[in-house]
Amino acid sequence: MPIHECRARVKAGLEPELDTFLSESEESSWMLLEDPIAGSAVLVGYFESEDEAGRAWSDLRGRVDDFLEAGPPVFSRLADQDWKLSYREHFKAWRSGPVHWVPVWEKDTYQLPPGEVALWLDPGMAFGTGNHETTRLCLQRMTDLVAEWQTVGRTLESVGVIDAGCGSGILALSAAALGLGPVRGFDLDPESVVISRENAVLNSLADKVIFEQADLRSGLAGRQASLVLANILANVLVEEKDALLASVVPGGTLVLSGILATELAAVRAAFAGAAPGFGVSSRTMGEWADLALVRGS
Repeated sequence: MPIHECRARVKAGLEPELDTFLSESEESSWMLLEDPIAGSAVLVGYFESEDEAGRAWSDLRGRVDDFLEAGPPVFSRLADQDWKLSYREHFKAWRSGPVHWVPVWEKDTYQLPPGEVALWLDPGMAFGTGNHETTRLCLQRMTDLVAEWQTVGRTLESVGVIDAGCGSGILALSAAALGLGPVRGFDLDPESVVISRENAVLNSLADKVIFEQADLRSGLAGRQASLVLANILANVLVEEKDALLASVVPGGTLVLSGILATELAAVRAAFAGAAPGFGVSSRTMGEWADLALVRGS
């Protein structure tokens, strides 16, 4: 089936602001593709029909005009092979600790060091790949925690994990690939759950992770885990702070992401005020930050 593409050139220097806008407004049909060598970037959307592409652009343009160069966008009809090559532009393999996140089309050529593990991903056009800073912050926290637990001889199979707002399932599947368990992920978007399950099958982890459709409050209700991961918008994290904090067992860790660095102080204050028995730390990556809260034993 042909795919219809809409491309608009981004003004130099405004890429971070546009990236922030897309993340905060959850514009899942649009993505920012950057070429660091050429020093340029484009805003790209993929749609099933020309009419759908036109409607989506009409809806978006008034909110992104300040980020874009003058002139109309370019609409193109892509053959199946052209579409596959186009949407793969934004996904490159990367690693943290012993885990490698690799596009599945590199499975036959990717050189994996001995003793390390790969998570093969085919995210599709509207789902995460782990390349965004918010996801990387969570994944690096997880791999760092696993290294600490291994140093003290903790049994990883006893570390239960909840991935709240699982998206494409990267966090939950990475936890399972590292040997943590049991692992559970949920998302309000039913298509996210479908993609997460497909990625689980792709990595032979379907029997290691449970993916369900649920909102944040119902997904956490009555459940606790040693490691709870929530890569969600900052305002939602603050609104649901009580449910998130209650989902962590004594001695467990809550990792929050999706927080702009400029929002970190307010989010940290909100959680610190509601969690006097938790130790709090944070990290930044680019314009984004995370928050890790460790519950006292």
